[in-house]
Amino acid sequence: MKPNETVQNGLHRLFQPEGKTLAWHEESGVKLIEQDGLYFKDLARTGQLLPYEDWRLSAGERAADLASRLTVEQIAGLMLYSSHQVVPPRGGMFNGTFGGQSWEQSGCAPSDLSDQQKDFLMRDHIRHILLMTVKDADTAARWSNNLQRMAEGLPLGIPVNISSDPRNGARDSGAEFKTAGTDVSKWPEGVGFAACFDPGVVAQFARDASREYRAMGITTALGPQIDLCTEPRWMRFMDTLGMDTAGVLQRVRAYCDGMQTTEGAPDGWGRDSVNTMVKHWPGGGSGEGGRDAHYAYGKYAVYPAGNGDEHRRPFTEAAFHLDGPTGCAAAVMPYYTVSWGLDPSGKNVGNSYSAYLIRDILRGQQHYNGVVCTDWGITQDPDPEIDAFGSRCYNMEGMSEAQRMLVAILNGVDQFGGNNDPAPVLEAYRLGCEQIGEEAMRARMEQSAQRLLINIFRCGLFEDPYLDPAESVRIVGCEEFQRHGLEAQRRSVTLLKNRAGCLPLQEGLKIYVPRRHIGPSKSFVRSDVPAQEIDPVTDAVIARYGVRVDSPEQADVAIVFAESPACNPYSKEDRAAGGNGYLPITLQYRPYTAETAREHSIAGGDFREPFTDRGYRGKTNTAYNERDLDNILDCRRAMGEKPVIVVETLANPMVVGEFEAQADALVIDYGVSRGAVLDVIFGRYAPAGRLPFQMPRDMAAVEAHCEDKALDIAPYVDEFGNAYDFGFGVGYDGQPLK
Repeated sequence: MKPNETVQNGLHRLFQPEGKTLAWHEESGVKLIEQDGLYFKDLARTGQLLPYEDWRLSAGERAADLASRLTVEQIAGLMLYSSHQVVPPRGGMFNGTFGGQSWEQSGCAPSDLSDQQKDFLMRDHIRHILLMTVKDADTAARWSNNLQRMAEGLPLGIPVNISSDPRNGARDSGAEFKTAGTDVSKWPEGVGFAACFDPGVVAQFARDASREYRAMGITTALGPQIDLCTEPRWMRFMDTLGMDTAGVLQRVRAYCDGMQTTEGAPDGWGRDSVNTMVKHWPGGGSGEGGRDAHYAYGKYAVYPAGNGDEHRRPFTEAAFHLDGPTGCAAAVMPYYTVSWGLDPSGKNVGNSYSAYLIRDILRGQQHYNGVVCTDWGITQDPDPEIDAFGSRCYNMEGMSEAQRMLVAILNGVDQFGGNNDPAPVLEAYRLGCEQIGEEAMRARMEQSAQRLLINIFRCGLFEDPYLDPAESVRIVGCEEFQRHGLEAQRRSVTLLKNRAGCLPLQEGLKIYVPRRHIGPSKSFVRSDVPAQEIDPVTDAVIARYGVRVDSPEQADVAIVFAESPACNPYSKEDRAAGGNGYLPITLQYRPYTAETAREHSIAGGDFREPFTDRGYRGKTNTAYNERDLDNILDCRRAMGEKPVIVVETLANPMVVGEFEAQADALVIDYGVSRGAVLDVIFGRYAPAGRLPFQMPRDMAAVEAHCEDKALDIAPYVDEFGNAYDFGFGVGYDGQPLK
């Protein structure tokens, strides 16, 4: 034992007053090296201090040294980002085994490593792991420690970089594999931050979330999502930081600075730092007709207003030029989309395959030298069905997976999201050696390894990757962070209408809340979801404000919880009947016929389709939650003169003209808790949020706008003459907020 060394359950920690704290597990076989009166971890087991083991050197110097020592197989492992990990795995598409048994059969702890996780650490050299769901903070900390202990015992001792999609949203929007929040603090979804019109709220979130992430072992955030949300029909609209460029730039800087900065560290990097992976280059918010590029039927982003440069500004003017000491977002993720017409050469391929967007603009013009990681699953062969979840090698289908990877690597891509198999990367290396020579290909792969390792060094993982589970439990979801999150939730709630000052409501009233009926729909992975009945709020929550009753006749007030219209944008039935399969995305509840849509699509073309026109003019679609409108209208009839309060949870802007006149008050929330909304309705928190976008007058106004242009939609005007335009919201007195 050395002075200032502690040991607990095999974990050694050495505190150095004049240097870095070191932690290692005795099972890993790691020893210490003493030099100049200081200690260093002998991760390579050479008995000599190697440059990458010397914490006195810069992260860049250390990464360059370690990258030069890696085999091609080890570099290939670094260049992979694991598929989504569920802890513990529970079957289905996120299955895992423990000694060949299911977790339930094995008797293992929830934090134990699965057979598959051990394999990709030891055999495949994977060090970047995406955590989706985890039982709780204690499990997360112990699982992280188990990963780090195994990695530390492997050759060169390269730690694991755990990442997460955003996990602090108060409600899941359903537009992504949401990373179940566990017991983290709860905040609005991304566009809810925009509704606060204060980058300080974003900064507070980022500081709190980074502490929670690090307490769970997470050192990379797959976010923020900084796409300008210029297209109101896009299914990922809610997760963005808004559509007003000036405001988005402020929020991007606040988010990245808050996540990446360790206070007091000379260069900003340290034990509280979380790498941000800003997404999605060059902006994914302009999908034609609002369709999304997770699916081949939505792979094209279009720029009818010529605003491609505008969509890059959140990256080029904010993420790459931070105010804080870390200076620049650590990583960038291109979107799946084919950015139609941006490449002057006329090539229309998925963004990671675009030499123009990655090599010429991102790496060349912008001099970006951080990690570029593809979105998940872009390299695999396509599904034969266009209406499928796994078909994202857009317009590169004629190549093998290794050939696709080589194209991306030579463009400047460093890492492949959602890929656990190193074989195609190794084959890409072999093909690259044939194409540009072994020396040049080795140098290119080593360059990616350096970039990836820098982000691990910066967070201090080589010195101390281990967590104290009790401390993690204390930090994650602590009272202070929960209070900050609830304040932001309340602050984002937007009041658009308050007829006759009906809000705030008096507490203790008899409240009627109708159940919601959702028709048959499609899940995120395009599986069929049967019709369902939903109680939108629990009795326990309502009981904090009043008495829930079973009918409008018994009630003093009706509160109707609804969600913005949602629909299926692609129909196999339409295709089977001789159509092209494409349907309009509707922002209204009742059936919508796209009579004014553009006659022919701007972009098109797919090897599975004998046509290029993806237009949907004249076709009809209906929201599968159309019954939300019936609830509003039925309550209006049944309540008579008694107030009807409509609460709309917005995943997208919507056409409120179908019901606005029937509502006494109209409240908008952006994925917050019911309690936060009811606090505003009952006067516990005064309305403060404002619309971070425009509410369209009608669907004709939506069809007339350009997918790549913000604030070009004619807004709805209500019965009082108020335009539901960008920045609008009222107080209890019905007067617009400033």
